[in-house]
Amino acid sequence: MELAYYSDYAVRLVNTEDPARGKDSLTSVEAVRELFGASQDAGRRATEADVSRFRSVRGRLRAVFEAADDGDESLAVNLLNSLLLEFPVSPQISGHDHRDDDGRPLWHMHLSDHPSNATAGYAAIAAMGLAFHLTEYGVDRLGLCEASPCRNAYLDTSTNRSRRYCSDRCATRANVAAYRARKRLEADRSEKTGLAHDSAQRATANGER
Repeated sequence: MELAYYSDYAVRLVNTEDPARGKDSLTSVEAVRELFGASQDAGRRATEADVSRFRSVRGRLRAVFEAADDGDESLAVNLLNSLLLEFPVSPQISGHDHRDDDGRPLWHMHLSDHPSNATAGYAAIAAMGLAFHLTEYGVDRLGLCEASPCRNAYLDTSTNRSRRYCSDRCATRANVAAYRARKRLEADRSEKTGLAHDSAQRATANGER
């Protein structure tokens, strides 16, 4: 498993909040546990205290995406480094759960955390995954959705660095909004052109009298 895979932990946590709409789905222990996905054992460690701790880490991770989205590369790296220092992990070689056709282990890198609580474990994996993604693909691959008012975080894995939206739904909504805006502009221009033409005709008619 590529270590950059763990960067999805950061995206999942950041996107539990929709600041523009004032929505926040991170309101219970159950919501915290759901973030761990298949890592059920790690999620079971979560307690009520982790809800507020997760929100704190979420704000710091969003700040990384905001800095990257603003083009402030140094700030994004510094913010991420502070998380890595506070929430360390131990990379380990794993393969006991994955076998090839001959039954041999498929060795891969795995992030092993040794947390004091569920938040520390999740934050460590999210920060390390995001760090690997950043160093492998570049800071400009961390973005925030451009489909207003959505500001969900996303990781751009496109071949030409062209991603601008967090989902197909937001991309479609933005394209429709842009199309309607163009149509309104064309209609306004057409109306102004028509009015100008009418004025010119009236002026010509008056001059001929």
